[in-house]
Amino acid sequence: MALNRSLKIAPSILSADFANFGAECEAIEAQGADWVHVDVMDGHFVPNITFGPSTCAAIRPHIKGVMDVHLMIAPVDPYIDAFAKAGADVITAHVEAGPHIHRTMQAIRAAGAKAGVALNPGTPASSVEYLLDMVDLVCVMTVNPGFGGQKFIHSQVEKVRQLRAMIGDRPIHIEIDGGVDATTAPLVVAAGADVLVAGSAVFRGGSVSNPAPYGANIKAIRDAVLSTTV
Repeated sequence: MALNRSLKIAPSILSADFANFGAECEAIEAQGADWVHVDVMDGHFVPNITFGPSTCAAIRPHIKGVMDVHLMIAPVDPYIDAFAKAGADVITAHVEAGPHIHRTMQAIRAAGAKAGVALNPGTPASSVEYLLDMVDLVCVMTVNPGFGGQKFIHSQVEKVRQLRAMIGDRPIHIEIDGGVDATTAPLVVAAGADVLVAGSAVFRGGSVSNPAPYGANIKAIRDAVLSTTV
C-alpha cells in the first residue's frame, strides 16, 4: 500500500446492511470506493458495540482493495494481532485510548499493518507531533466517535491544516471521519486531507440489489471536491 495522495473515498460499513456485509463491500468497490472502512466499537471507549476480528476476517475475501480498520476500543494493544491476522491493511488506534500510544503504533507496524492514529474533536493536533515519524495515517474525527450520521464539527478543519503543516513531506495520509458529504468534503481536502470516510452519505438510497446510488453518491463527493480545486 504505497502512499498516493490522490483523493480516496472510504465508505464506512457501519452504514451498510449488516446482514449482507460481503455483498455490500463488493458493491461499494464496484461503484468506485477506494478503501473499505471498518468502525470497531467496544461499548467502553465509545457508547456503541459493532464488530470484531471475526467480522473483518469474514469480509476480507470480499474486499479487493484496502481494508481500513478503525479501532474505537480501549485497551487496544491486546487486539492488534487479531485484526492484523484478519486482514486489516491499516489499523488505527486513538491517542486517547491508552497511556502508551507510541508502543501501540510500534505494535501495529510489527504486526504487518500500516499504523494509523486517531484524534477526537477535543484533542489537539500537537498530541501526535512526536508520533509522525512512525505513523502512516492520521485520522481526524470530525464528529464525536461512537455513532454514524452525526453533524460535521467545523472547528476540525483548522486541525487538518495544522496537521498538514506538521506532516510536511512525510508519507502520511490525513483521513477524515465523521459528517463527510459533498458539502464538507471540499473543506477538509482544501485543508490537506486525502482520505474521506463516509457512511450515510455513500449508502443513502442504495442497496446490494440497487447499488447505482452508491456510485452516484461517491461521484457527488468527488465532483464537489474537484469543482473547488480546479
